Amino acid sequence: MTSLRHNPIKEPDAGPDERESAYLDAARDCILDVGWRRTTLTEVARRAGVSRMTIYRTWVDMPQLLADLMTREWGGVVADSLADEDPAAPTVDRIVGDVVGTVRRLRENELFVRIVELDPELLLPYLLSRRGRSQDAILGLIARAVADGQAEGAVRRGNPLAIARALLLAAHGFVLSAHTMVDDEVSEDELDAELVHLLTRSLQP
Repeated sequence: MTSLRHNPIKEPDAGPDERESAYLDAARDCILDVGWRRTTLTEVARRAGVSRMTIYRTWVDMPQLLADLMTREWGGVVADSLADEDPAAPTVDRIVGDVVGTVRRLRENELFVRIVELDPELLLPYLLSRRGRSQDAILGLIARAVADGQAEGAVRRGNPLAIARALLLAAHGFVLSAHTMVDDEVSEDELDAELVHLLTRSLQP
């Protein structure tokens, strides 16, 4: 049975320990309250109840902390989507369901929404210049699921990594720009149904 669920995200390094998770929680609360530009390592330390140097020993600046926070946050979004997967569904339906479920959850994630509202420029490097750790992890999941589906004969032939990257590029638009296409004539649910159709037809032999 092929799915993204059977290939859980694995970080390049060990995940944050309990103390680091608490610091990331404090940073998340700061960004939700005042946005990225007004969040400092000093304020994160204050909210976490530790000294500024304690935070500096883990992250030398806010961009490093944000990268770890986003990796944890988006990884959690993916994990939640995979938890809803129907193991009895056909292979392509499971892969598509995992991707579309992640798209929907990202659009509703309070940290993601806050960043888009107040500091959208934080996302630009990951859209225009380079991939982030979370993107690479998601690509790995999709590529492995595609390769397994090809071995079953359920997914069309082709380079699994190229297929995975194409799917992720398509998903980017539905995460970031779907709201610009929603009005009295087209609903968000209708757009998501089109994404399901697009991804399904892209994967089928």
